[in-house]
Amino acid sequence: MTLPPETLASQRTLRPHRRRGWSVRLSCGGLALLIGFNVLILAAVVFGLLRLDPAQLDKIPYLRVKTQTPSLTPSQVSTLTRTPTTTPTSTPQPLPPTLSDPGRILPTPTPYLNLPSLKGGILILSLAEGVDTHLFVYQPESLPLTRITSGPWDDITPALSPDGKRVAFASNRNGYWDLYLLELATGEITRLTDSLDYKASPSWSPDGVWLAYESYVNNNLEIFIRPVSGDQPAMQITNNPAADFSPAWAPAPGRKIAFVSTRTGEPDIWVIDLDKPDESHFQNVSHNTQAWETHPTWSPAGDSLAWSSIENGVHNIVLWDSTRPEVPPRSPGTGDWPIWSPNGDALLTTLLTPNNTYLTAYPLRTPGLVFPPLPLSGPVEGIAWGPAVLSWPLADAYRSSVQLTPTTLWSPILTPLAGEVATDLPAGRLQIVPLPADVQAPFPRLQDTVDEAFLSLRSRLATDLGWDFLSSLENAYVPLTTALEPGDAGDWLYTGRAIAVTTLPMNAGWMVVVREDLGAESYWRVFLRARFQDGSAGQPLHSLPWDFNARFGGNASAYEQGGALFKAIPPGYWIDFTKEAIEYGWERLPALSTWRAAFPAARVNEFIHADGLDWRSAMLELYPPEALVTPTAVVPYTRTPSPTSRWYQTPTPTLTYTPRPTYTPVSPSPTITQTPLPTPTRTATLVPTRSKTPTRMPGPSLTPSPFASQIPNETQAGH
Repeated sequence: MTLPPETLASQRTLRPHRRRGWSVRLSCGGLALLIGFNVLILAAVVFGLLRLDPAQLDKIPYLRVKTQTPSLTPSQVSTLTRTPTTTPTSTPQPLPPTLSDPGRILPTPTPYLNLPSLKGGILILSLAEGVDTHLFVYQPESLPLTRITSGPWDDITPALSPDGKRVAFASNRNGYWDLYLLELATGEITRLTDSLDYKASPSWSPDGVWLAYESYVNNNLEIFIRPVSGDQPAMQITNNPAADFSPAWAPAPGRKIAFVSTRTGEPDIWVIDLDKPDESHFQNVSHNTQAWETHPTWSPAGDSLAWSSIENGVHNIVLWDSTRPEVPPRSPGTGDWPIWSPNGDALLTTLLTPNNTYLTAYPLRTPGLVFPPLPLSGPVEGIAWGPAVLSWPLADAYRSSVQLTPTTLWSPILTPLAGEVATDLPAGRLQIVPLPADVQAPFPRLQDTVDEAFLSLRSRLATDLGWDFLSSLENAYVPLTTALEPGDAGDWLYTGRAIAVTTLPMNAGWMVVVREDLGAESYWRVFLRARFQDGSAGQPLHSLPWDFNARFGGNASAYEQGGALFKAIPPGYWIDFTKEAIEYGWERLPALSTWRAAFPAARVNEFIHADGLDWRSAMLELYPPEALVTPTAVVPYTRTPSPTSRWYQTPTPTLTYTPRPTYTPVSPSPTITQTPLPTPTRTATLVPTRSKTPTRMPGPSLTPSPFASQIPNETQAGH
């Protein structure tokens, strides 16, 4: 059926006409919400940029500031031009390095947004260089690391005078530790003290007239003050059985001196108020029983005090506001030896790793780093920062030190096989060579590329100590077929690149170890007692050693912690064996996780000469890869035809024939057992009962009973 066109037209529905495109209507509240959302996103982006490290910001091209900064490699000859100002402002030319690592190129710091400038002042560092320690000058933005003292001695703990013209430091250049003055303009050095007692860590008074310093008297470290002119005798301002050291004189008015003391049983930061009498002028400002504090330093304004703090393996810089002592200290970042910039906007500090030292700086008003960590040639023994006055070019007195190139401490020499022209070792393999006959060890051998490093370290250490410590080793090279302690299957002693020094001097008091926690790992610094205790060798200890024998003293806490700190710092002069070993390439190892329960797991006496190799690569220098796939089985000398019985193994039962009857069949054939026949029993209801009164009967009755036809009686049964 088809509808007419008029009906179809009437049934059509008219559709409304839509305009093409979109339109958005915003109310006042919606507009405000949109603006607030955009501001929130922008704030999140800015906050994220501020939290980025300088190395990450450098990857963003729009935030990088294009400036040309000089190389931070040490220079041999200064090429700065003359300027009428008192501080260097011109840029030196990059020159070859003169430190102990000639191939090391230090990274160039790049200034970033909102970071303080480090142009003001010059750094004076006491830096280890080989086996000796010397003074260096450095400016992060204009002056490379430049040596200003040299010689076969140690110059440590520099302090810059308030006017920037002189540097006070300690040195053993005359055979004993005394205080000296260096005139920066001329390079002239003047001796301030002349005695056998150890003296170091000088600190200037604000007027530049007095010096505070530490001195070792009566087998203890104490704080003294003396005039720079020497017209008055030194005055002792601390007198306590605990060790007091590392003084830091506050700026004007200069009535306070901060120092480190072990009066509470651990290193803490104390302050002396010179205006208060007697013992009331001593104040403990750190108040942290869980941390070890060292190296206090005052801000240029004298209102804040900074120091380094080690707690649970974390090394932090702590800032304390002396104007508000009730406010807890805060931490701007990690570090180990802080020093303030001359304008007080930044803190420069050293960063310690197990075997290396770095230098960096933190801004105090913004997060981040002023420049990335710079590797140094060795440990830092002192640091000062101030508006120093230097003449450019440097005076002639500095020329010999600037142009000096340190000699190599040792060089590897490959030893050919005895009696052979060419070695029969495969390509890339090295051999194990014997040590001198006077070295005692279970296997007195080392790998061919590290034996010279051991012999050089032994010779130097014997000269410093006065006795031959490395003539007896607990272990050297260990063959692959020799088993060590449990858990030492991958020990470096198998590579021939490790030594384990003897720990017997610990029992005699000639060896102590200081615990150093770096992150989650524990390391140990070994100190050896010098033979001559007249001050001509070594330094007094500044840290409390670790006592492993405290585990057996009945103290539950010491037992769980694997020991405890010494009650007091041991007296005498000591040589830092760990420091000298690192200079010759022998690095220390961290303790195993079980060291608190087992002394061998502490690894206080093991040092390795890795040369950048991992354990497997070092093993492949001696053995083929097949030898490292599985542990090598030790073949017995005689073959055993039958398995050897062991007490912890249950013997396997075997089937044996036994003639005894058993309830458990031993064979599949059944056992025939004879079954007894049933025995007839009497039933009271079926057997007639007899009367108790006997009745005479004439004879057996022949009359059948009513039950006779069913169950027979006894007489019938018998028939």
